[in-house]
Formats: sequence, C-alpha cells, structure tokens
Amino acid sequence: MGRFFGIAPLTHLELSPPQMVANAAAAGYDALGLRLWPATPSERQHDTRGVTPLVRETAARLRDSGLQLLDIEILRLQPQTDVASYVPVLEAGAFLGARHVLVAPQDADRVRLAARLAALADLAASFGLQVDLEPTPWYEVRTLAACEDVIRASGRDDVGLVVDPIHLDRAGQDETHIAALPPRRFRYWQLCDAPAERPTELQELLRQAREDRLSPGQGGLPLLRYAQALPAGLPVSLEVPLAGSAGAVPVLERARELLVAARSLLERSA
Repeated sequence: MGRFFGIAPLTHLELSPPQMVANAAAAGYDALGLRLWPATPSERQHDTRGVTPLVRETAARLRDSGLQLLDIEILRLQPQTDVASYVPVLEAGAFLGARHVLVAPQDADRVRLAARLAALADLAASFGLQVDLEPTPWYEVRTLAACEDVIRASGRDDVGLVVDPIHLDRAGQDETHIAALPPRRFRYWQLCDAPAERPTELQELLRQAREDRLSPGQGGLPLLRYAQALPAGLPVSLEVPLAGSAGAVPVLERARELLVAARSLLERSA
C-alpha cells in the first residue's frame, strides 16, 4: 500500500476552503487540511465557524471528491484563551469529517497550558476529533520534548505531536528527538524543505516558515532521516508555501509538482 498524502492549507492559502478541496482532488492527493481559524489577523477570513453555508459547500465538495479531511487548524492555547470559544470551529470540523485538530501551544505557564490542553482535548473528543500539538521555534513551547511534557502534565494520553521539518530544524532538533518519544504520539506529519543554513534573525525565520519554504528534496533538511525516525506509514501533509518565481506557478501545477517531489523523495525512505 502506498503512502497517504495530504496538502496543508498554507500550501495554497490563496484559495477558499471549497477551492482547496477541488485543487487537492485535481492534483491527485488523498486528503487535505483546512484552515478554519485564521493564523494571523491579516489573513483572509472565511465564514467557517459553525455549520455555515460555506462549510456546507465544502462538505459537499469533500463528498463528491472522495478526499479525506486530515486536519483542521489552527487553534492556539495562549494565556488569554477561552477554550469554549473554539466550539464553533470544532463543530465545523466534525461536520466536515476531520480527524485531527492542529493546536499551537503558546503559553509559558506550563500548569495553565496543561489544564487548557486537557480541556480542549475533552472538548474535541466530544466532537470525535483528536488534538495534535505542533511546536514552533519562535513561540513558548519550542520543542517536541517540551510538548511531550505538557501532554503528560495534562493527563490526556490521547494527544498527538506533529513534526514539521522546518520547525524541528530551526529549533535545533533532529531525528534523535523524534526517536526519543513514544511512537504513538505521531499520527501524521508535515513535509517541506528549507535551506540548510538556519536564519539568525527572527524576521527571516518567520518569513521562511510562513511564505518561502522549498519543495521536498530541493533544500538542505535531512528529510529522509526524519521519515525513518517516524513510525512507518504515517499520513504526510505537504505544507510548502512558496514565494518568488516558484509561488507564481499556477496553484494546481504547484500542487501537482509538490506531490511528485514528495513521492519521489519518500520512496527512498521505504
């Protein structure tokens, strides 16, 4: 059985959720993720909180395409977060048939963070969804090990971890940090590439991560070592925002090229 490939919303963020479904299907993916809660205030907003007309249209597209909805994003656990405010997004995710909720842990108070994680995991479970934490090197919880500590403190052993290669590398981590954690933590992972040289300025770190990554195999990250450290057969979500001339390629062609590159690369890790 071949690998299961999805496309993350950041890869084709210029599209609406129904358009993302159509693009993923036309490009030959098995699944996709959808951004139902914007990552930044400047990001384009969509009416995706609750079972809105746009959510119903997206669900119809999913049914017609046969694609699976791998995850919804992105919920943040910050000092001021009211977990109950995420109910409409969880409701939409459940209606769409999502499996996972991607969560960014962004609170330096680990006791409060663990309590909120437990509350969110309980809430997500009531909608049939699983929570997965993604560490990022510019926020309060930077590493996989730090996320694991929060999960254990929460008492919720059903919470997962998502490896994003650019975040893993920029936090000074490698495949040994993946291998040190329980394999059950990993339910899917993201795939992208980036220059081997790590940015020294925060602004460049953010720019690369948010808008200018590289296609798998075109950069300097040890992606095959990451793949081999993860449990075999995990779904792969291609999160590859492209800038410059690469980003100017039509969105469908871009999605197809990324899928070809990912398959070619990961065949070597089997």
